[in-house]
Amino acid sequence: MTAVAVVAVLVAATLGAFVQGSVGFGHNLIAAPVFALADERLVPGPAIASAGVLVLLMVVRDRRGLHLGEVGTALIGRVPGTILAAATVAVLPADDLAVVFAALVLVAVGITASGVAVRPTRTTLVGAGALSGFMGTATSIGGPPMAMLYAGEQGRRLRGTLAGFFLTGILMSLLALVVTGSFGIEELRLSLLPVPAILVGFILSSWGARRLDAGRTRPAVLAVAALSAVSVLGDALR
Repeated sequence: MTAVAVVAVLVAATLGAFVQGSVGFGHNLIAAPVFALADERLVPGPAIASAGVLVLLMVVRDRRGLHLGEVGTALIGRVPGTILAAATVAVLPADDLAVVFAALVLVAVGITASGVAVRPTRTTLVGAGALSGFMGTATSIGGPPMAMLYAGEQGRRLRGTLAGFFLTGILMSLLALVVTGSFGIEELRLSLLPVPAILVGFILSSWGARRLDAGRTRPAVLAVAALSAVSVLGDALR
């Protein structure tokens, strides 16, 4: 990996950690494309593992906002959503699915911005978890459904609960990669590269989180969700 590529990875990891640490999600949106361009060996395993460091830090910092019952309920939907996505991608073009779900996210952003609020309940958590699992598998960006469900909640609750949800998903993904032989010592070594930058971004995000908690969490969530959808659309339509 060239020096320029290393710098790009570190900058992307810092920005991604700052955004996710402040808003609750968005690290993958910023970091994953840069990681892939810098060195294809960084995805998926090292990118997932290093993101796990970030969400673990968020779980510790925002633990008072973590609702384990809600995480468990959302995971009930995530598992079948992931399985369904894997089966669907096998028979339908992934780009077509990406366009559909990106459009749905943009519509949901518009509806939420208009003042319509959907609260976390057992039904909505299962549904958002299923959508997150499906989108994460089909498009690599699964944060928006869960994040938008918590857009109207207190910032610490949003960040803590999403971090718990993402951490569980990351552990499941890493286990699958280890079992299939796609994550070993080399991938573990590469996972360490972005960690110092992630630590810096996370530390800075405490300032960002405080700023957003002063009534700015909702618009920040909608902005990152919209950017995620536009990013997916751009990749699919290229």
